[in-house]
Amino acid sequence: MRAHDNVIDAEPVTASAVSRLWIPGAGLGFLGVLAFSFSLPANKLAVAGIDPLGVTVLRAAAAGVLAAGYLLAVRARLPRWSDLRDLGLSSLGVVIGFPLFSSLALTTSGSGHSAVILGLLPALTAVFAALVGGERLPRGFWLASGAGVLVLVGYLLVHQYLETGDLSVGIGDFWMLAAAASAGYGYAMGGRQAKVMGGARAISWSLVIVLPVSAPIAAVVFATQSFDFTTGVVIGMLYITVISQFLGFFAWYGGLARGGIARVGQLQQVQPLLTLAWAALILGEDFDPWTIVVGVAIAGLVWAAQRARFAAAPGVEAVVAAPDAAAAALRTEGQAIDVHAAH
Repeated sequence: MRAHDNVIDAEPVTASAVSRLWIPGAGLGFLGVLAFSFSLPANKLAVAGIDPLGVTVLRAAAAGVLAAGYLLAVRARLPRWSDLRDLGLSSLGVVIGFPLFSSLALTTSGSGHSAVILGLLPALTAVFAALVGGERLPRGFWLASGAGVLVLVGYLLVHQYLETGDLSVGIGDFWMLAAAASAGYGYAMGGRQAKVMGGARAISWSLVIVLPVSAPIAAVVFATQSFDFTTGVVIGMLYITVISQFLGFFAWYGGLARGGIARVGQLQQVQPLLTLAWAALILGEDFDPWTIVVGVAIAGLVWAAQRARFAAAPGVEAVVAAPDAAAAALRTEGQAIDVHAAH
């Protein structure tokens, strides 16, 4: 792991430059999607023996310790005061909001059912990328991504109805909607920071910032509550702590930084389908062969969204220009930015 992972050196904003940034961004983004695709089944395993608050604070504290170790190992500089706000807001979304709300949802809903609501996440990420990330998105992008959301949510709803005969809305659905909104906002804020400091550092500082709060609460919860540490619960907790909350973000934030928050975020349209596959393989939930057909259709719509004509938008300019300030500060210490650092 290089010290300045995913920080991109400045170059002119041209169509070829955007393409060169998108290709590695898509690769890193897909690795992140693959890592996150097992998060809901793993979380479902964890809440079988630990209550939602316990799952949230234990994973945040343990991942925070791992993040602190990483930052010490690479001798990371302290964030600038101007960066702390974005890092803190990102923490609210991906360290606190999504883990807590999704855990609450999974106490009453299956992981496959929850994937219905999570299908809205790519669209929410694109909206927040436009609102807080400053990315200008062309009409073709919105049409293709909107069609992808309609296909995905429509299929998931049909899948749910055929499996359960019920389309009623429960409290778990509202919790999952809150989780998706939290994640979309957290991705936008964290992805913006990853353009400056790299994906690994962005998630690590987000975890460390909340460590003074998460660690004491986790200690109290661990000391005062009883847990059922079955093999499944332990495996689930290990996965959502090490992969979902920490290492998966190395690739995901790196992809958002390189390829654009909204564009790479559309790769998550594939995530619910992968989640259904994991739920079938690990949790024994039914698997519909039509999932493959829908997956191919969604992949085509994601490709169409990426092929939409993009102008030299602020989001792209940020990717190629924002590191200048950070690079100047680092060079004062005699350090150089490695353009090709990868996870």
